[in-house]
Amino acid sequence: MKNEKESATRSDFIRDIIKEDIKKNKNDGRVITRFPPEPNGYLHIGHAKAICLNFGAAKEFGGHCNLRFDDSNPIKEKEEYVESIKKDIRWLGYNWGDRECFASDYFEQLYEWAVQLIKDGKAYIDDLSAEEIREYRGTLTAPGKESPYRNRSVKENFDLFERMKTGEFPDGARVLRAKIDMASPNINMRDPVMYRILHKPHHRQGDKWCIYPTYDFTHGQSDSKEGVTHSLCSIEFEDHRPLYDWFLEKLHVYHPQQIEFARLNLSYTVLSKRKLMQLVSGGDVSGWDDPRMPTLSGLRRSGYTPESIRAFCERIGVAKRDSVVDIALLEYCVREDLNKRAPRVMAVLHPLRVVIDNYPEDQVEDLDAINNPEDPDMGIRKVPFSRVLYIERDDFREEPPKKFYRLAPGREVRMRYAYFITCVDVVKDEKTGKVVELHCTYDPATRGGNAPDGRKVKSTLHWVSAAQAIEAEVRLYDRLFVKPNPLEGKEDFKTYLNPKSLETLTSCRVEPSLKGARQGNRYQFERLGYFCVDSIDSTDEKLVFNRTVSLRDQWAKIEKSMKAGNG
Repeated sequence: MKNEKESATRSDFIRDIIKEDIKKNKNDGRVITRFPPEPNGYLHIGHAKAICLNFGAAKEFGGHCNLRFDDSNPIKEKEEYVESIKKDIRWLGYNWGDRECFASDYFEQLYEWAVQLIKDGKAYIDDLSAEEIREYRGTLTAPGKESPYRNRSVKENFDLFERMKTGEFPDGARVLRAKIDMASPNINMRDPVMYRILHKPHHRQGDKWCIYPTYDFTHGQSDSKEGVTHSLCSIEFEDHRPLYDWFLEKLHVYHPQQIEFARLNLSYTVLSKRKLMQLVSGGDVSGWDDPRMPTLSGLRRSGYTPESIRAFCERIGVAKRDSVVDIALLEYCVREDLNKRAPRVMAVLHPLRVVIDNYPEDQVEDLDAINNPEDPDMGIRKVPFSRVLYIERDDFREEPPKKFYRLAPGREVRMRYAYFITCVDVVKDEKTGKVVELHCTYDPATRGGNAPDGRKVKSTLHWVSAAQAIEAEVRLYDRLFVKPNPLEGKEDFKTYLNPKSLETLTSCRVEPSLKGARQGNRYQFERLGYFCVDSIDSTDEKLVFNRTVSLRDQWAKIEKSMKAGNG
C-alpha cells in the first residue's frame, strides 16, 4: 500500500470535490464513504475499482469507509456471497473495522419512512401488475400515464400497506409506489416502486418480513442513517440521483451527496453479475473462482496479487465517462508485480527426453540458480544436473526454419545455469515417426554457461533433470472470450467463448525445489510465464499449477506504439 504522502498526490474529480468540501468545512470536515455490494454474487474486477476508490479516498482524507450489504432482495441473496465479499475485500488489503452494516438492519426504519410518505400523500398502493406498470410508465420519448389507483386516500393506502406487511396478499398483488410525476422526462421519477411483496425468507431476517424495499428506496436512506458524506456510485446511477435526492428531501433527513464515476469495462470479458452467473450455472466455467473468471476469487486463484490489482485500479484512474480498458493493462500490472516478487524456477510443460552421451551415468551435479535477478536478497538455489534431462519439445526442430536458433541436429545451445550441449542424434518412434529422444554431447569446460574460448551460442534453454524432476499438472488458462466486446451485436455473448481458454497438461516436469510448494505460491517458470499453485486441487501428492499470465507483454508494445505516435 502506498504511504499517505504518496496518496495525497493523487488527483481526480472525486478527490477534488472532497478536498473542496474539507476546505469549506462541509460536514464538519468529515469524510465517510461506503462500499455497498448486493450479496447476490461474487465480486469482480469492476468492484475492485469501487473498493479501492471508496476505501482509498476515505483513508487518504482521514475518514472511514463502511461496508454495507444492500440486502433487500431475498430471492438472490445468500450468506455465501456475504462471506465471499468480506474475504475479497480483506484480500485486497482493506478493513472496515466495526463498520459492517446491512440494509436489512434498517428495515423497521425504512418501513416507518414509507408510512410517513403515505401519510404525507407522497406514496400510494398500486394494484397494477408489473407488466401493466411497465406499460403505464411510458418511454424515454413519451410520458407515462397515471395509475387508476394513484388517488387512493391516505387512510386506504395506509390500511393496504399494513395488510401487505402482515402477509394478507400474494406475491405481485400490490406494490407501494412513490407519488412523484408520471410526465417527468426522467423515467426514474415516474412513480417508482418502493416496496413489493415477496414471501421469501431473508438470509438475516428470516421470515419476519414479506414485503421488501427496492434498492432505490433503500440506498439513499441507508447512506443517511450511516452519516455518509460522499456516496460514490457508478455512472448508471446518475439518472437515479434526482430520486435519491427526492426521498431524502421529502423525509427531511440528513442528505449525503451522491457522486457518480465511470464504471470499469474490460476487453475480452463481461462484468455483469447476471451474465457471470449464467457462465457458472451453464457449466461454461468450473465456478465463481474459475481462474478464467474476472471475479476477485478467480483472479486470486489464478495467481493475481492484491498489489497488482490495486496498481491497476490506480493506473486506470477515476473518470466521469465510461470507456473500455484493454485487458492487456491488467495483465501488465500483474506481470510487473510478479517480476519483482516471484521466484524463478524451471519447468518443462511438453517434455522431450535428452541423453548426454559423454556425461557420467552415475553423476549428479548441484548447480547454482538465481532465484530472482530483480531481488538479490532472494539468493540462489541448487538445481540437479544429470545425464538424462527433459527440455521443451518446441525447443527442438529436426529441420529448423529460418531464425530458429534453438536445438537442432549438429547445433550447440546453452543449458540454463549448466553447460553447452550439441545435438548428435535423433531417436524416433518407428510407427509414428515422432521424435522421442535426443542424444547430445556436452562441453565440460562450459560449466555455468560460459565458454572459456569466448565462443557464443544464440539460444539458452531451460530444462529439468529427469531423475529428480517432479511430475505436475499445469493448466494453461487464456482469455475467456475471443472477441474484445462479447456483448457487441445481437448474438448471445456465449457465442464468443474461447474454446481454447483452458488447456490441461498432465505430463509436465518441474524442478525438485518445488516439492512441498504450498497452495497459492507463485513462481515464474523461466521462459514460460507466471504460474500459481492451485488453491483447491493441488496437494502434496499431486502438484497443480495455474498459468497466471504469459511473459508476452502486449501492453508494453501498446505503450511503445502510443509514445512513438506522440513523438
